[in-house]
Amino acid sequence: MARIFITGSTDGLGQMAARELIEKGHEVYLHARNAARAEDARHALPNATGVLIADLADPEATRQLARDANATGTFDTVIHNAAVYRAKGPLIATVNVLAPYLLTCLMDRPDQLIYLSSNDHTWGNWKAAELKRDAPDLTYADSKLLIAAFALAVARKWAAVRANAIDPGWVPTKMGGSGAPDDLQQGYATQVWLADGTDPAARISGHYLYHKQDGKLQEAARDEARQDELIRICADVTGVTFPGAE
Repeated sequence: MARIFITGSTDGLGQMAARELIEKGHEVYLHARNAARAEDARHALPNATGVLIADLADPEATRQLARDANATGTFDTVIHNAAVYRAKGPLIATVNVLAPYLLTCLMDRPDQLIYLSSNDHTWGNWKAAELKRDAPDLTYADSKLLIAAFALAVARKWAAVRANAIDPGWVPTKMGGSGAPDDLQQGYATQVWLADGTDPAARISGHYLYHKQDGKLQEAARDEARQDELIRICADVTGVTFPGAE
């Protein structure tokens, strides 16, 4: 049995992945933006081990979330699922990029980190420097390019940790819309496959995955100099240094 924490797991793909992992016997902690959402999550998934509360739009709340998560013990896997879509650049930057960065740096280091990217990243632009000026022009696609690059950077810098990014596909969730063409179950199957870890083929790192196979990733995300630039900028903006290898 693994201990798993999933951000943004009160609905959508996060909740679906949590449900399946709970059914597989894992100890799953959910994450909710506020107390009301946490109560809804408890009703939806009564067998979840716990629900941690933090609004990822507030960096101080994100720091407290890391402390709260650490107080429960070290997780085997953390799934960075939470994201905002139709929002202004500053909020997209804070929730989609800086919150995963902070949690990665401040939570006790797990065995595995999973970051939700998107096929939208393929038309995103490299705007890491936007983070230094409150990211007014950062789009959802841009943020998903940055988080894919960050996942590969973590895999490169922390050899003892398996880190991967996932494109879940365009699936019919609240974010994706009812007309989305991809298979909803496939949208969370890769996260579950990695987090469950019973398949030896799932014990991989440094991949961008779509339906358990290598997906199409912008070369900008693979550029190690750009990955390092992103980490330096996130450290400058948050005041939190990315920990070195141990």
